Amino acid sequence: MEKVIDEKQQGNSLVTTPKPENSRKLFIESYGCQMNFSDSEIVASILAKEGFNTTQNLEDADLVLVNTCSIREKAEQTVRKRLEKYNAVKRINPKMKVGVLGCMAERLKSKFLEEEKIVDLVVGPDAYKDLPNLISEVEEGRNAVNVILSKEETYGDISPVRLQSNGVTAFVSITRGCDNMCTFCVVPFTRGRERSRNPQSILEEVNDLAAKGFKEITLLGQNVDSYLWYGGGLKKDFEKATEMQKATAVNFANLLDMVAKAQPKMRIRFSTSNPQDMTLDVIEAMAKHQNICKYIHLPVQSGSDRILKKMNRLHTRQEYFELIDNIKKIIPDCAISQDMIAGFPTETEEDHQDTLSLMEYVKYDFGFMFAYSERPGTMAGRKFEDDVLEADKKRRLQEIIQLQQKHSLYRTEQQVGKTQEILIEKESKKSDQHWSGRNSQNTMVVFPKENYKIGDFVMVKITDCTSATLIGEAIGYSDNN
Repeated sequence: MEKVIDEKQQGNSLVTTPKPENSRKLFIESYGCQMNFSDSEIVASILAKEGFNTTQNLEDADLVLVNTCSIREKAEQTVRKRLEKYNAVKRINPKMKVGVLGCMAERLKSKFLEEEKIVDLVVGPDAYKDLPNLISEVEEGRNAVNVILSKEETYGDISPVRLQSNGVTAFVSITRGCDNMCTFCVVPFTRGRERSRNPQSILEEVNDLAAKGFKEITLLGQNVDSYLWYGGGLKKDFEKATEMQKATAVNFANLLDMVAKAQPKMRIRFSTSNPQDMTLDVIEAMAKHQNICKYIHLPVQSGSDRILKKMNRLHTRQEYFELIDNIKKIIPDCAISQDMIAGFPTETEEDHQDTLSLMEYVKYDFGFMFAYSERPGTMAGRKFEDDVLEADKKRRLQEIIQLQQKHSLYRTEQQVGKTQEILIEKESKKSDQHWSGRNSQNTMVVFPKENYKIGDFVMVKITDCTSATLIGEAIGYSDNN
């Protein structure tokens, strides 16, 4: 729930440019958050060196991998169904091998491998470099498993094979793991403790993407704003660093500054932020650089101090308000989005009203809203009874969604009449005569194609809106092309 899950992307299979010398075929499917999709690109890069090209045809595959997510129950049920489908194909094509990657690997390894015998290999999120060895094990007739979590692995030395993207936007991972023990979240147990990637390797990847014609990057991590590089090692061990390491450490604000200066014509976004780590220097770095997008995803989860404490969120309602006030003061046109959980254990009507009043204060541009569901392996799953009635959860969630839709419309209406820079990403879903792209605030904008093309930065005058989309007309190229 901490991370944004794009429903339209779920189950997408990865396609990369084939290498003529490769003879084996890899089918890889991803579920969950953007980190998982980014990890699939790393896996494809590792396996390309082992003779695998990607395929979208399951029946042709020598190796089938599903990159899993433990955040929500639905993702788990979907993966199980997909594994059944793979195994039906495997009966026709016995040489095919099936593997599970990612967050579900640790928890379900014995179930998938030994009890149900539905997979040949299980690989945790820190063990992808071990894939060549694990595949050799499987080919020799043994089950293979590596779910060991690492203190060092950041995959900083692997150049990801890009998902067959629009060639315009790309994701760059900067941290792995998480130290925030939110009671509803399983990430620290599935992805390990937090460590940051060498800033030099991040800059090299960003420069490489710019050279390949990409126009926008999103810096990715479970919690990007707690990024801290001091020569390697876990974030929690920073206090043991030498004075020299501390003096030369790079935090998230420094990293933003470095990336923005390295590629001044490239748009920079980041996700996901945690309120307790969103410091003033990050907001000031955003204000300083025109190419850092004016948008922050700032999950709050609840508006009630009592529930925030129960969730082990390390911020209070008041601290969150102060953060919002600072953002609005330093970046007046900054858009803010939320994650919200309805019906967390023991939540009362009063707690729920606190959430609604917090939303009224902030008036988020958009949000990702869920009813609480108990996740195995989380602190909440072990310690708290899921005691809010299903009917109450659904009603509260509906009230949160309705209020968000009202605020989303309020925010888009404020944009009408303005002229904004839009990066064209793709054709509009609803009309092949229109382009769609996002403004700096991450809102989708649709306008007639005319003679513009994907990857162009265009100035668009906003003439109309819905609660989710801005509608406008292009008035010319921006200075950024």
